[in-house]
Amino acid sequence: MDIKVIAFDADDTLWLNEPYFRKTEEQFCELLSEYLERHALERALFKTEIDNLPLYGYGVKGFMLSMIETALKISDKTISLEHIEKILDLGKNLLNEPIDILDGVEEVLEKLKGKYKLVVATKGDLLDQERKLKNSGLSHYFHHIEIMSEKDDANYLKLIKHLDIMPENLLMVGNSLKSDILPVLNIGGYAVHVPYHITWAHEQIENTIESDKFKSVEHIREILQDL
Repeated sequence: MDIKVIAFDADDTLWLNEPYFRKTEEQFCELLSEYLERHALERALFKTEIDNLPLYGYGVKGFMLSMIETALKISDKTISLEHIEKILDLGKNLLNEPIDILDGVEEVLEKLKGKYKLVVATKGDLLDQERKLKNSGLSHYFHHIEIMSEKDDANYLKLIKHLDIMPENLLMVGNSLKSDILPVLNIGGYAVHVPYHITWAHEQIENTIESDKFKSVEHIREILQDL
């Protein structure tokens, strides 16, 4: 491998994220339990989120708007202003959740810094992700932060062009096979999958990945073995 740049996903790779969304979703379902049972509410919210991705993109603000829209739909627009206010509070609380760095992350970054150019390659709301990186205390490890509207082949190609490297000079580390692994392999880069125990349904894939440029590890510390 001729790796020059190592890119790290942010949410659920560097720090905790999905459990906070799950907790907020549970609170949303409890709030609207008089309208639908939990599984039906979860399905309705997920459908609204996916339908809204082209408009709002990823992140807490789009999730908050999708919760409000779902509440309006399932209540036939009879939902009270008090309920809407509580949903807004759920979203604001989600934005203010602590930045909980995952085990081994800082140790890995410390050992790789200086040997490789380290970047963050993530998606979501620009302001929210910049805030999380700043509050994480990890920003000094990274040369560059790339916040994409979608993590697809085209945007990874833009990233390597910006970094002035070839695809085979990039190693991507992340928890999502769909967003962090497949697009990078498609363009000719290397990828390491570090699974997280909770994955949003939209990020899950059913097919297996077979590539000599791909590796799956149980813990982020294991990437040091090949670097």
